[in-house]
Amino acid sequence: MPVFDFNNKPDKNSHGECTYTMLFSNASEATAESPILLLDNQSRQWKHHSCGVFTNPVKRTSFEFEEEDGKVSADILQMDARFVSLLRWLGENHITVRLSGVNRPDGYAVYKIREIAFGGGTKLSAEDGFLQFMMERLFASNAPTEANDEEEQEEEGDSMKLTSLQSITDFMNCAGRTLPDNIRLWARRNLAVARSHEVSAEERRHAQRALSIMMNIRWKSNYFEAIDPEEARRILDEELYGMERVKQRIIETIIQINRTHTLPAYGLLLIGPAGTGKSQIAYAVARILKLPWTTLDMSSIHDPEQLTGSSRVYANAKPGIIMEAFSAAGESGLVFIINELDKASNGKGNGNPADVLLTLLDNLGFTDNYMECMVPTVGVYPIATANDKDRISAPLMSRFAVIEIPDYTPEEKKTIFSRFSLPKVLKRMGMSEQECIVTPEGLDVVVRKYENTTGIRDLEQAAEHIAANALYQIEVNHVASVTFDAAAVEDLLE
Repeated sequence: MPVFDFNNKPDKNSHGECTYTMLFSNASEATAESPILLLDNQSRQWKHHSCGVFTNPVKRTSFEFEEEDGKVSADILQMDARFVSLLRWLGENHITVRLSGVNRPDGYAVYKIREIAFGGGTKLSAEDGFLQFMMERLFASNAPTEANDEEEQEEEGDSMKLTSLQSITDFMNCAGRTLPDNIRLWARRNLAVARSHEVSAEERRHAQRALSIMMNIRWKSNYFEAIDPEEARRILDEELYGMERVKQRIIETIIQINRTHTLPAYGLLLIGPAGTGKSQIAYAVARILKLPWTTLDMSSIHDPEQLTGSSRVYANAKPGIIMEAFSAAGESGLVFIINELDKASNGKGNGNPADVLLTLLDNLGFTDNYMECMVPTVGVYPIATANDKDRISAPLMSRFAVIEIPDYTPEEKKTIFSRFSLPKVLKRMGMSEQECIVTPEGLDVVVRKYENTTGIRDLEQAAEHIAANALYQIEVNHVASVTFDAAAVEDLLE
């Protein structure tokens, strides 16, 4: 008959002793001066690299070193508040780690924690790579405003392509605080569905897929770093010729961001003739903001479901384009470039795609039918382009700061052709500017040829045609250079 000894059973009425104070740091990496945690080193000086485990929190907040003379415990004196959940979880699961640190007068400052294979103990779902991934995310987050010891609240998820339920669970337990509150609760519910045997396999698959998508996104606060206006102006001048009023309006937006450290409440709506560089302006703004960008071509979207996703009741259900853009970017801050906004009201499916855009543009949150969760959109900056503002509904217009893009004058077209279009084409063809020369009279013919067309696309095509003809003559007739005067241009472009 087995004999059980209950002398060492834990006292349920006793609570673990907290030996540390929390440091509220926003440092993006740990150093000896700004460590993850500080351990007591009064009894002995700890080695630079030391192995061991964090003790289970029901005992005492300390670290047990694996020393040559056995296990030696040292109390944790200070801890970065962002890492409380992670270190508690490492202790509860007996994960063996290696600390890297230095001995200071006030304690052993730990600036690196790595998982090691030691003694056959428990391992993380992706071993040390997963631990470093979680720590990287915690370093990227802001310090909590106050200590929160509600363990059930500290659950979340994210992804380095987290697809297995185990890796999602591990990440939620260790770094849950980095998720917005509503997504944290959503993740808990979906994880319960994904584990349940009371729902169909299809429902479990959809829940797990939705979790993996959501966990792949780094949810950031609405704080926006300042932008150098001079660098912004340099990028605009590099991408665009002229358009001083347009550039001025964009720089004003940059100054506003620098004052408030938040994105403006309204995006930009660029309205002008085709070929005037509206999309190029949008890409330049995304480059200035240093945000990933995605493009929505409204002329090819005829069903709102393409944007909102389909319900999970369907076997082939999937998220919408907007949610997929968040997932592809890997973060919640991105620029949505909405091309052909004036075509958005021409929905041919079961509704109007323009109505879906209203929720995205309001910055109050966007709900995808597949995810079944309100996605924060405070980090989204929309930039739309359109040819005809009369075809855009008043509700859509009211959500943008409108910038009219004028067509280019003949003099501007001459400058663009000679300084931008032709040199760009020659560079792409591997030709020098001396091999293809267009005289002033030839340039006049080019511009006059396309005086009734808007934008500069026809000019760029003309430059392509002229350069290709010059290259043909150089290769076939073995000439060193080709000069196009008025008659040559007229003959070539007729």
